[in-house]
Amino acid sequence: MVIPTYPTFAPLTLDARDILYPALNLLPDGISEFTFSGLYLFRNTYSYEISQLSEEKFIISGRYKGRTFFYIPCCFPSMEQFDELMQRFDYMRHLSECQATKKRIELERRGYSVREDRNNFDYLYNREDLASLNGRIYHKKRNLVNGFVSSYACEQRPLSKDRTADALLVLEEWRAAKGTEGDYAAAREALEYFDILGLRGAVYYINDKPVGWCLGEPLAKGKMFAIHFEKAIDSYKGIYQFINQAFAQSLPKHYLQINREQDLGDLGLRQAKMTYRPVGFVKKYTVERPELANLVPAPIEPPAECGPGTVHACDED
Repeated sequence: MVIPTYPTFAPLTLDARDILYPALNLLPDGISEFTFSGLYLFRNTYSYEISQLSEEKFIISGRYKGRTFFYIPCCFPSMEQFDELMQRFDYMRHLSECQATKKRIELERRGYSVREDRNNFDYLYNREDLASLNGRIYHKKRNLVNGFVSSYACEQRPLSKDRTADALLVLEEWRAAKGTEGDYAAAREALEYFDILGLRGAVYYINDKPVGWCLGEPLAKGKMFAIHFEKAIDSYKGIYQFINQAFAQSLPKHYLQINREQDLGDLGLRQAKMTYRPVGFVKKYTVERPELANLVPAPIEPPAECGPGTVHACDED
């Protein structure tokens, strides 16, 4: 794919992978949406289109709840270019913490509103914490895992082309049980193109019957691993807790942290993510013109503090 030069945009296609994948792979922040798979798999959900200001300055445009937005995942443009983009679109989404640190004062001086988008913060966990579940704070998780292991002989096998059909069977059963589409379309496509998209995952079996799967990829220059999809037949009590731990155990130790993505403002999901005691967040920011700032829903405050330690996702050291 030849990415058009701004102001021309084109739909995001699989052909753009060879250009975008290496550039996005070098981003230090670890924003879960800023991978090629994260963009491509949700291209229809957000009507993504792509353009470029220069060889390294890509613009992704989209639409969410009737409002237009844009991302600038890699190099931040000049302020003159940014002003033009802000006139064309309603707001900028997912300004990274690195970008916010460098540009916030200048953006606010130019009259823009820059604020945290708490509903889209990615949750960060130490890989070793999820793999071991040591300590009193994890005793409920350990009990669920132990109960699952004592009831079922579950085997983890790496996702491969030969096992894609098994994972799809689980996905179909998951959709039927939920009675809703959710992220079904994106999850199905992720399984069908996992090798092309550079994703890695596992399928889980009980007595050779597929009962769950998960799928993700490296972030933040290989220091972090993001879990994009995790599906299971939840009639097996404790299966999600088992998959969470088993996959963390299977990851190479150079992945220091696991990114389990955002809660999208869902309080139940937020509470569930907090029970695993995140060590921090990958923060994201929204930039708006002041007259439009009140159109974006205010973030919901988290129910509890993170676990010990502070994580600075934009630290490249």
